[in-house]
This record gives sequence, structure tokens and C-alpha cells, in this order.
Amino acid sequence: MSVSRRCLCCVKYLMFVFNLIFWLGGCGLFGVGVWLSFKQADFSSLPLSFPSLSAANVLLVAGGITMVTGFLGCLGALKEQRCLLFTFFVILVILILTEITLVLILYYLHDQVELHAKGDLKDGMKKYYSERELQKSWDNVQKMFKCCGVNNKTDWYEVLNGTLPLSCCIGAEKEMCKVWNEQGCYERAKTLLGKHIHPIPVGVCIGIVQILALVFSMQMYCQILHAEKNLD
Repeated sequence: MSVSRRCLCCVKYLMFVFNLIFWLGGCGLFGVGVWLSFKQADFSSLPLSFPSLSAANVLLVAGGITMVTGFLGCLGALKEQRCLLFTFFVILVILILTEITLVLILYYLHDQVELHAKGDLKDGMKKYYSERELQKSWDNVQKMFKCCGVNNKTDWYEVLNGTLPLSCCIGAEKEMCKVWNEQGCYERAKTLLGKHIHPIPVGVCIGIVQILALVFSMQMYCQILHAEKNLD
């Protein structure tokens, strides 16, 4: 076996391993997204701007794309096809650029994004009595997260003419509730989500694997091209 062929085999299996890790990571993200979606079935009628619902959708999309990209990379490595490797490389570059763009948008426009999300949720509160499913969703989320309203309980005053839904009551639901939850559901959901999902370590790990997969795919592409030229 020639030196160039040995190098190609080495890069091939390294790329396969990294893409397998990449694919498994995608499966993990998708799995967490599915788990979050089922966990939140009781309040799925809320606008998608609700933090935990947004997180579930992002994980499902990111996991699905990562799984497809990882599979494509594994296939390209095993088949040693330049077309598959180049497609994988282009998709991965687009994916990385998209991730960087989204991170920058969330970093620099964080306040505007949150303001829009909260406004969307407040608009949904106005349909509390007119839409039965939405009413059930708000009641369920307020019981589950032990919260009231979007920012705080005063959000309901404008909607329910100075009153509060019984789901905001602490303890047993009674018509004459004396103690109400004060914390808003938006911040409460963000806090609980942050305790279970650690975006920075996960993001760093995914970023490292993506960059390594990018390097190995280009290296393997060049090795195959070099081997084909030598055959000619």
C-alpha cells in the first residue's frame, strides 16, 4: 500500500469516527427535542415564543439537520466519493455560518427578541376566554411552572378586568384565593430550562466536532483528488 493510500485510509476512518460522533450528537439533540415536546403537550397551544416551546423546536430542527449532515459525511467517507464529500463540506459551512449568525443575532438583539416574544405571549392571553385550548394551556403552564402571567400577575389585570385565573393561586384552587404566584412564566421557564440544558458547553462541543469534520472532509477530498491524478 502506497503512502498516499495509507494517508487516505487514515483520514477516511478519522472522518468516519468524527461524523459518527456528529450524527450521535444530532440524535441526542433530536431526542431531547422530542422529550421536551411530549413534556409540554399540556400547553402546546401557547405561542411558540414561549421559551421551552422555542427550545424544543430549535432542538428538533438542529438535531434533524445534524443527523442528516452526519449521515452524509459518514457515507461520503466510506464510499470515498468527492461529490458526497463536497456536498457535506458545503452543507456544513452553511450550517456553521447559520449558527454563528443566530448566536450574534441573539447576543446583540437579545432585548428586542425577548420583547417581541413577550408581546406575542401577551397577545395570546387576550384569547383566554375565547379559545378553550389556549385557556387550558395557560392554566397548565401556570400550575406546572408555579407562575402567573408573562412578566408577573399584573399582566392578567388588563385581560380579566382586574382579576386573576385560579391557576395562579398557590396551593389548592379556591374561589377566595389569598396567596398568588408573583413570578412571571417567561422568566420562570427560562430559569428552569437553563438548569436542565447547558447551551454553552453543548455548543462548544458541537462546534469543535463540526470544525474537525470540516477539516477532515476537505483533507479527504484533496487526498482522493491526488490519488485520482496519480492513477491518470
